[in-house]
Amino acid sequence: MAGNDHSGTSSSQQEPLLENSEASSSRFDGENGSLARGVDTSDGDADGDVRSAPGKLGDESAGLFIWMLTFSAGISGLLFGYDTGVISATLVSIGTALSNRALTSLDKSIITSCTSLFALLISPYASVLADSLGRKRVILAADVLFVLGAVIQALSSTISAMVVGRSIVGAAVGAASFVVPLYIAELSPAAFRGRLVTMNIVFITLGQVIAYIVGWAFGSFASEGTGWRWMVGLGALPAAMQMFMLLFMPESPRWLVKAGRSGEARVVIQKVAGGQQSDSSPRLVDATLKNIEIEVREEEAARRLSSRRTGHGSPAWLESMHELFSVRRNRRALAIACLLQGLQQLCGFNSLMYFSATIFTLVGFPIPTLTSLVVAVTNFAFTLIALSLIDRVGRRRILLWSIPSMIGGLLLAAYGFSFVQLSSDSTSSPTAQPAQGAAVIILVSIMIYVAGYAIGLGNVPWMQSELFSLSVRSLGSGISTATNWGANFVIGLTFLLLMDVLTPTWTFVLYAMICAVGYGLIWRLYPETAGLTLEDAATLLEDDNWGVR
Repeated sequence: MAGNDHSGTSSSQQEPLLENSEASSSRFDGENGSLARGVDTSDGDADGDVRSAPGKLGDESAGLFIWMLTFSAGISGLLFGYDTGVISATLVSIGTALSNRALTSLDKSIITSCTSLFALLISPYASVLADSLGRKRVILAADVLFVLGAVIQALSSTISAMVVGRSIVGAAVGAASFVVPLYIAELSPAAFRGRLVTMNIVFITLGQVIAYIVGWAFGSFASEGTGWRWMVGLGALPAAMQMFMLLFMPESPRWLVKAGRSGEARVVIQKVAGGQQSDSSPRLVDATLKNIEIEVREEEAARRLSSRRTGHGSPAWLESMHELFSVRRNRRALAIACLLQGLQQLCGFNSLMYFSATIFTLVGFPIPTLTSLVVAVTNFAFTLIALSLIDRVGRRRILLWSIPSMIGGLLLAAYGFSFVQLSSDSTSSPTAQPAQGAAVIILVSIMIYVAGYAIGLGNVPWMQSELFSLSVRSLGSGISTATNWGANFVIGLTFLLLMDVLTPTWTFVLYAMICAVGYGLIWRLYPETAGLTLEDAATLLEDDNWGVR
């Protein structure tokens, strides 16, 4: 937590890009086999109240340049959200347009889950590419895949072609979903990093809102045979716009320093500092660059030492993998990141995004796509609230406050579904019109659940780059993102089947139990990182108590 007091350390703190002029002291951690920087993070109470240290460049305003960069990178989030939301309306609008037959529950599950499967497969490789080619180039490559996948979906005439198109989009989402938060985090001032990364989540929820509006409009007013094609095809437009905007955006200065291009990194840091010019700005820019260079040199020294111990050289990605799993703080960072990313999906949220129209058809709402829009707007509104809370309240506390409301919402939904009598195929229709009270209970409970998710679990896992040191940040983020997509694949493939086998009541009880287990693990293992620099946050996990105070 931000109130940790590490004895025997210096009192300096750094910003990710805008930091104090005093370089942090360095020490070699013989037990962990890594070089770590001593920091004092005693700037909050023991329960997680965090405050950025005063007098740092970037504390007053993130600057127009940073907000523009966040906007251009965040379009990937909009694409992710649009794809997540639009499939809900597409599944109830396709009819017999694919392979000249109605979609079965298995067809819907495969069409939905193939996106998550390919996101799972591509994200670890994307992390390697992000280290070798740069963050920006991976985002541009993802945009090309977004456009290609959207076009193939729009032109599909068979289920197989639709699966191919959604698989290509899944590869794009898998790459962008990990590298965009990483790209933003590495460019952001520490005092605003949480809000700027959360902006990417705002774009995801905005994309879902747009998808439901588009789905309702085309489902209601377009012809049955072509409306759904416009829904999926429109996903190509934001990707094309992002490709154009990113041509004018810089690369991450941390990656530039690792690539030996410190001069270019200095220019980027100066642009980030452009909104808060002061007499000390040049000195702080120099100190920022120096501290990044120090970290890179320390990690290279640790890597060379590891290579000498093993007696032979290895490819860079294999050395990073070895460092990720052999250094204690890196192992712990990976465990926490995978815990949060896995819980974000296993709590069942995306089942509501993928199948909300199917659920609301099941409980008897006359316009299910429009009812789904209520859920998407709730998600968007509470994500905006999270935007204002994430840095002030802190990551750990906001999770511990929000997950209980998710559990309550899931249990209330389970109670509402107990009044719905289902046919043998629960994904088609109830045996009788459900009582209006049951439908309202289910809608309200889902809104409560979504509100809790949007404030906490929908945002905090994407702060994962805070946990990793620079040398393994890309690889660790890629593996934890792959965990997210693996769990997403499981949810997308099994939700309708669980509704059939366990009934909706016990399906939602199962998700509530998963949330309860996740709450206990977060309380025990997840430290507060708000207000800390990326370098300082990574040192928390060297403590025996995992940095939890």
